[in-house]
Amino acid sequence: MLIDELNSARLIKPFEVLGLQPNPNGKGFILRAWLPGAKECRALTLKGKKEICVLNLINPDGLFEQVLENVTEPFHYLFEVQYADSKVEVVDPYQFRDEAFYGLNTMYETPENLYKTLGAQLVEIDIDGVKVKGTKFAVYAPSATCVSVIGDFNFWDGRRHPMARSLLGHWVLFVPGLGAGQRYKFEIKDVNGNRLPHKADPVGFYHEQYPSFASIISDQNSYQWHDDEWRKSQQNDKLVQPMSIYEVHLASWKRHQDGSSLNYREMAKELVDYCKEMGYTHIELLPVMEYPFSGSWGYQPTGLFAPTSRFGGIDDFKFFVDCCHQNNIGVILDWVPAHFPTDAHGLARFDGTPVYEYEDPRRGWHPDWNSLIYDFGRDTVRNFLVASALIWLDYYHVDGLRVDAVASMLYWDYSRKDGEWIPNVNGGNINYEAVSFLKWFNETVYRKFPGAMTIAEESTAFTGVSRPTYTGGLGFGFKWNMGWMHDSLEYMKQDPYFRKYHHGEMSFSMIYAYNENFILSISHDEVTHGKHSMLYKMPGDEWQQAANLRAFLGYQYGHPGKVLNFMGTEIAQGDEWNHDAAVEWWLLQFDKHKGMQTLVKDLNNFYRNTPALYANDYDPEAFRWLDVSDAEHSVFAMLRTIPNRDLGSDGTPKDQVIMVSNFTPVPYVAYRLGVPCPGTYQVVLNTDDKKYWGSGYSTGPEKLQASNISWQGQYHSLVLDLPPLATIFVKRIGD
Repeated sequence: MLIDELNSARLIKPFEVLGLQPNPNGKGFILRAWLPGAKECRALTLKGKKEICVLNLINPDGLFEQVLENVTEPFHYLFEVQYADSKVEVVDPYQFRDEAFYGLNTMYETPENLYKTLGAQLVEIDIDGVKVKGTKFAVYAPSATCVSVIGDFNFWDGRRHPMARSLLGHWVLFVPGLGAGQRYKFEIKDVNGNRLPHKADPVGFYHEQYPSFASIISDQNSYQWHDDEWRKSQQNDKLVQPMSIYEVHLASWKRHQDGSSLNYREMAKELVDYCKEMGYTHIELLPVMEYPFSGSWGYQPTGLFAPTSRFGGIDDFKFFVDCCHQNNIGVILDWVPAHFPTDAHGLARFDGTPVYEYEDPRRGWHPDWNSLIYDFGRDTVRNFLVASALIWLDYYHVDGLRVDAVASMLYWDYSRKDGEWIPNVNGGNINYEAVSFLKWFNETVYRKFPGAMTIAEESTAFTGVSRPTYTGGLGFGFKWNMGWMHDSLEYMKQDPYFRKYHHGEMSFSMIYAYNENFILSISHDEVTHGKHSMLYKMPGDEWQQAANLRAFLGYQYGHPGKVLNFMGTEIAQGDEWNHDAAVEWWLLQFDKHKGMQTLVKDLNNFYRNTPALYANDYDPEAFRWLDVSDAEHSVFAMLRTIPNRDLGSDGTPKDQVIMVSNFTPVPYVAYRLGVPCPGTYQVVLNTDDKKYWGSGYSTGPEKLQASNISWQGQYHSLVLDLPPLATIFVKRIGD
């Protein structure tokens, strides 16, 4: 019976059979070893390697045994094993039961215990002065009948290292001698005893690419960080800090001449240097969590705890983040708890049952992406997901997480027709389990990492996404402003002649601007799947297209809210984003594209050096429309300020900036602009400047003197000319 269980890899309780076991007759112990293919086996003391006994081969398949009636106390040992062509020393895993189960009882006390307990953890045990190094494996498979760890170290043979089951459904084993770099997977038998496709480690820190998708034992303590100064500086309120975010898909930002992508360490030089030169405050990466299909851009992840091995190892990724921080650039990662793919090596029906997903397809299947949906009501899943978020803030030092597709989590009927979804207990369409999960996720992140930030991509008007949970909100720090993105692009694609009929689309965002902590995002989703590049969304001839985009970017930086743009927009790339090719950097040989890049650089630096543009983004007292009703001329004028700060002699704030946008190709002469106080003003940035490939149309005298003529709700005004298809910024420079 025992040999059948061993040969078929169906041994359920290996610690009760293998290793040193009490002799049933009460005298001493029985030492038993399962070593398929071995010819001889001797037991040696762990310390000093003195021979204890020779084990008898009691079954030719590799089962060895020896009765030790004269031994009165348990001891530690190793085996000297003779195979047909080699002799090896093996420290028997089945003498370390306590070490294998250690930590499981406290694993769910806090989510971070999960990634410090499950997966493949490097362990060193001191046994009588002998240090035994190895790897402790632990995987959650509650409905499995048997689980084995397999890898190069045991010829991928599920018979050789059967794991033991805990009362909570975890399978564990400490294997001495295994260190970083070893490949492994789990061989799992379902409830009927059928062997499933070999599974990668759900909590693995590193994974190979196709075709093996094997997990790799990794050392999370080998990298030496140099970003203490940065981390200390980030314990501040992100709402009042400048945030100009450069969204990047690592695989297609830049490529080598042979078409291959840059690796993490190359990115740490080239991408970081570029962002520093361009003045961005943050880099946001499309998901780097391991994913099997490159065409998913990372939004179908299978390894939520592991940076993708496409670009290097975990230390290489840490080096990238470290370099960002040493150059005062924050790192935001896209994190995808909304769905996961069905790949056989991944999480889908992990032990033959829906361990991670809702079982009913009306809740567990995502029609948009043909993928599975996490069961947000299950404690083990909630802990798994929150742990997968915390590890990036903890082990990888990232500064923020943008949660993808939040709306699809919040609504049971998201992208579903009648009859394709199940209402909640109150008959409604809100997924209370997802709401609870998101609140807990945000509370945990901000409690554990107060300097971090969370960002929601939420495309509906769900109330309180970026409001604290104690007020009933979801608890995110920020929310992408999808409404602003949609309305403003709808406006910009109109021929300027017809924009007067769409004037409200450009200003509507200010009706709800203070409902959430918004980020004005023009993301990767807006420049693919037939939506055209940002440049070619714009109407008109070649010059007008570029001028429209320049004016729009100026408007974006002037509008309340943090700023995000996807790579390629800053150089006015003509083609849509292609994940299999690099940004079209060759375009920078042309003045149009070089001019756009120069503008974005200047906008970033002007934005970062002008507190009125970021310090009070979410205070309605810091914003005022100067002109929002001139639809006939498609002109918008706004005042950004910091109330109650650095007041002048007349009681008005000194730190103010005025933005004026003219979204027609017609210049306006002698435009009167209301200003808050008397003095000398100057146009400090003009998107129509010749250095940006603009027309260079004059705005009037270099220094503009305010008169006492009240205008646009201000006590003073000045007169200047508005260039065509341009946004200008005006500041007071003196009394």
